[in-house]
Amino acid sequence: QVQLLESGGGLVQAGGSLRLACTTSGGTFTTLPVGWFRQAPGKEREFVAAITTDGTTYYLHSHGGRFTISTDDAKMTVYLQMNSLTPEDTAIYYCAADIRKPGPGGTIVGGNVYLPSDYNYWGQGTQVTVSS
Repeated sequence: QVQLLESGGGLVQAGGSLRLACTTSGGTFTTLPVGWFRQAPGKEREFVAAITTDGTTYYLHSHGGRFTISTDDAKMTVYLQMNSLTPEDTAIYYCAADIRKPGPGGTIVGGNVYLPSDYNYWGQGTQVTVSS
């Protein structure tokens, strides 16, 4: 059973930085891609970034280059570096992994890295609060 554990959240002032970590256990790094999502109170879960097995990265364009996703394969950990944080970044941040799903004829196909519903495994989340 694959488990994901997020860490690195906390309280930071506007303009500050945080680095979130998502450590996987109970499986292999074949559970990539790993995506980061966030959910603010009263809002839907929102895509933040993702990284695939070949190192391709995806970002929500509105983040304006402030976020960087990376991996440490040896530690089976995916990081999300967040810079120039604003109060609008306040949310619970979740990591999710593995978008493989059954396809036609018994095949396995990949899902959409941008869709929360396509991920098979989720962490419990880590709170990020940015004060003004």
